[in-house]
Amino acid sequence: MQKRLFFAKGRGFTLLELMAVIIILGILATFVVPRVMDKPERAKQSKAKVDLQALDTALNFFRLDVGRYPATEEGLEVLVRPPQDPAAAARWRRGGYLQRPVLPNDPWGRPYVYMYPGNVHEYDLLTFGADGQPGGEEFDADISIWDIE
Repeated sequence: MQKRLFFAKGRGFTLLELMAVIIILGILATFVVPRVMDKPERAKQSKAKVDLQALDTALNFFRLDVGRYPATEEGLEVLVRPPQDPAAAARWRRGGYLQRPVLPNDPWGRPYVYMYPGNVHEYDLLTFGADGQPGGEEFDADISIWDIE
């Protein structure tokens, strides 16, 4: 007869039963934990893509109203504040081009990168990903408006 642990009126688990449960939980954890752990980073990438699309739309509306894209020096700020140029400010949409009067940062807390003219496209709009550095792979990869499908 095997000794029982947690004696309570003769009921309990044997050491062998406990070890089997611990091993099964360990095996499950090796498969489940990695899949759950990368969810926040995937969510951040998805949010960055949504933000970039909203900024792209706002830039295009700005261009329709003002007749040009913002200069690199003006940056994305002109989507929430009128440009310094009086002629452009006269055509600027009252209230700005974003739903909120605040320019969003990327999900990692850094400003989105905007350059006009762009290197390949008319303008560049991107985030450098989790590491904040150009290039990278997986979660550190750059996310550009031109790469979003």
